[in-house]
Amino acid sequence: MQRMNNLRAIDLNLLVVLDALLAERHLSRAAERLNMSQPAVSHALARLRILLDDPLFHRRRREMEPTLRALELSTPLAEALSQIRTVLAPEGFDPTERHVFRLAMSDYGTALLLPDLMQRLRAEAPSIDLVVTQKSREGMIGAVVDGEIDMAFGVFPDLPSRCVAETLFEDEYACLLDPLAQPQPYHGLTEARYRAAPHILTAVHGEAATELDLHLRSHHKHRHVALVLPHWNVAPHVVRGTDLILTVARRCLDTVGPDLMIAAPPIALPAIPFAAISARRRRTDPALRWLIGQVRQVSGARPEPRSE
Repeated sequence: MQRMNNLRAIDLNLLVVLDALLAERHLSRAAERLNMSQPAVSHALARLRILLDDPLFHRRRREMEPTLRALELSTPLAEALSQIRTVLAPEGFDPTERHVFRLAMSDYGTALLLPDLMQRLRAEAPSIDLVVTQKSREGMIGAVVDGEIDMAFGVFPDLPSRCVAETLFEDEYACLLDPLAQPQPYHGLTEARYRAAPHILTAVHGEAATELDLHLRSHHKHRHVALVLPHWNVAPHVVRGTDLILTVARRCLDTVGPDLMIAAPPIALPAIPFAAISARRRRTDPALRWLIGQVRQVSGARPEPRSE
């Protein structure tokens, strides 16, 4: 530990190598990320093992599995390097320079955020490009943690400690149905009708339970799912002419036709917090701070600090 406390005796570039190895879990990929040769990264790793008195990584098939000591260092190391980069770039992020942000969001998030966000960027920061992908919730979290994407948008009830979230707005559940296709006579959406009706479930992971179904189960209730779809924007078209009921976030239904009915759920359901998540190690990144500011503007979110 005395060696670690003497910063003058430490080559801080070694910490950059360790950060890349923790992110990539692969020697060649880390070398490519750092624009270094593989032998140079191997030599740096050998020096790190001596410096930290720990093997840091064990080979497991084609990957490098970090030791407990390496995992303990991962978050504070990434945070320290992020702050150092901020210090070395005091002018912060310049949106007039070419930059690419990689984002992930569902088609719900895309429909809500992307039109207004792109209008804003094209008018005020035309040098900024976006690459948007769609993943499952677990896929979004993993891609944020691994650095594959910069930020993800969606509903994230459980996050690992390596992520931070900022709630942009809260939505509520609403039901969509075709009143002419319901069993007659139709006198409104009652709880009995809701529980007996066939439902559409929208889930990227197929039959995986959603927050809605988990909530119903926790209250000893259930619904009959007759159709599972990976995309919500197709679901309203499927509702038309059938007795199916679609229960989704209310903002999803702003553009449905007048022949379909939007009804409040006949049972109490929780609010839907829509959030932006990013890697904790990058919470001081000027580029991401600028981007979340733009997203706040188009989503109506207040500029609140991210949760710790």
